[in-house]
Amino acid sequence: MTTTEHRIGTQEEWQAARDQLMEEEKELTRRGDELTRKRRALPWVAVEKEYRFDTEHGTKGLGDLFDGASQLVVYHFMFGPSYEAGCPVCSSIADTLDPQAAHLRARDTTLLLASRAPLERLLAFRERMGWSLPWVSSGGSDFNRDLGFQHTAEELAPFLKGEIPATVVQNAPMCGTTVAGYVGEGPGLSVYARSNGAVYRTYVSTARGLEPAMAYYALLDRTPKGRDEGAAEPCWIRRHDEYEGRSGNA
Repeated sequence: MTTTEHRIGTQEEWQAARDQLMEEEKELTRRGDELTRKRRALPWVAVEKEYRFDTEHGTKGLGDLFDGASQLVVYHFMFGPSYEAGCPVCSSIADTLDPQAAHLRARDTTLLLASRAPLERLLAFRERMGWSLPWVSSGGSDFNRDLGFQHTAEELAPFLKGEIPATVVQNAPMCGTTVAGYVGEGPGLSVYARSNGAVYRTYVSTARGLEPAMAYYALLDRTPKGRDEGAAEPCWIRRHDEYEGRSGNA
């Protein structure tokens, strides 16, 4: 018979603790609803710069990427010009995003990926991953840079002189690039609205603000082991075709 160090209780004890926790979960949900209202109330910023993107259907401007919808959501996927393959973490996010496109489209919203690598490299990686999301190359414009998702060598110098996080050391060669090449790109989400022919930026997020697109974290947060990761450890996330079989036994 196996034993565990975790506290063991009766069904009645569990139910009482669960009911108390549920009240806190409901309060968090209500707080989330409030933040959602405030997010939608942010002022819009007119996008006046003429960004150009390489797409499967030729070169297009930002307004063309809406593809007939009035809202556009762009995931800034870390796949720089020096990369040979997409970032593993961004790939896990795209796994979540890909099947959502049809549902967003039903709500007047176009969802796509944007990266700075050449379009042919992006599309080849998309085929490998089995995604159908539109993917555009922003490498010929300042699109990523203006949003803070592209960093210069000068900006990166202090970071590169310090202790490089284990995840960066791991992921850079997985992408076929150097540490500097890897961290020169940044992940992010940017959202746009089109009204009376004009394009407006309405929302931008990065870092943990991207977790809504990482559904596996919300599910792991509900398991006994949780995320089971530490800041000093290499990232466990792999592209979905790179995981090895795991027994799951303790």
